[in-house]
Amino acid sequence: MNPDFSVIIPTYNRLEVLPRAVKSVLEQKHKNFELILVDDGSTDGTSEWLNLQMDFRIRVIRLLKNRGVSHARNVGIKTSCGTYLAFLDSDDEWLPSKLQKQWEVLLAQKAMVCHTEEIWIRNGVRVNQCNHHKKQGGSIFSQSLKLCAMSPSSIVIHQEVLKSVGLFDESLPACEDYDLWLKITAKYPVHFISEPQIIKYGGHEDQLSKTVEALDRYRIQSLVNLYYNFTLSDTQKLEVYEELLRRIRIYKPGCIKRGRTAEAESLDKILQELQRIV
Repeated sequence: MNPDFSVIIPTYNRLEVLPRAVKSVLEQKHKNFELILVDDGSTDGTSEWLNLQMDFRIRVIRLLKNRGVSHARNVGIKTSCGTYLAFLDSDDEWLPSKLQKQWEVLLAQKAMVCHTEEIWIRNGVRVNQCNHHKKQGGSIFSQSLKLCAMSPSSIVIHQEVLKSVGLFDESLPACEDYDLWLKITAKYPVHFISEPQIIKYGGHEDQLSKTVEALDRYRIQSLVNLYYNFTLSDTQKLEVYEELLRRIRIYKPGCIKRGRTAEAESLDKILQELQRIV
């Protein structure tokens, strides 16, 4: 019998925090899950630590070369057996009731996607979310255009959803979650649990937001792909068009200021093509 959840943790050189994430999964009140740990080419002793994990629910996949979080998650997805997929970043942790609370909602609402409120810790201190980061449920495509409206560590997704919209885009070194959430929320409502079920840690130096320059270029790349290659309603397509214009007009002056002429010219071409179509 397949497990209710396949929990996927991708990790790369995070041995210092990975045990905390794994422990938070193994201590879940809802027990019917498999835990897939994808070691994305770590060189910090992660592999040796994984060799010591004996829980029968744990399955380890080792990648010889670091390929990035999207590839690692996709590898985990392709080998998963659960009805629902749940993701956990290796620097975050779940509260013990996380899967149980979501399972109850999934069954009661016949939901395909569910996410939860979260506790934010920055540099060891709990911080409050800004108003524009407040989580919501229902049809949240419009909200998802403005920012990444769901945390990977909080979301659970029915396998059929990803069969419909596709997996994480491995061409994106960052904003891969923003990209996939847009595809999902364009087609599916999401259910939201307002009680925090995860602790999300930030402020450390290996976060993508600190290590990948100019994240908006990848959001623009995602929106261009969404506009041309994904089935949207007329209203959604107009929203994507307007968000693309907004982001390009903000991002382009920075490219010019920093001497990235070729990138600025490519943005001009995108604008010209969009205006030609509209």
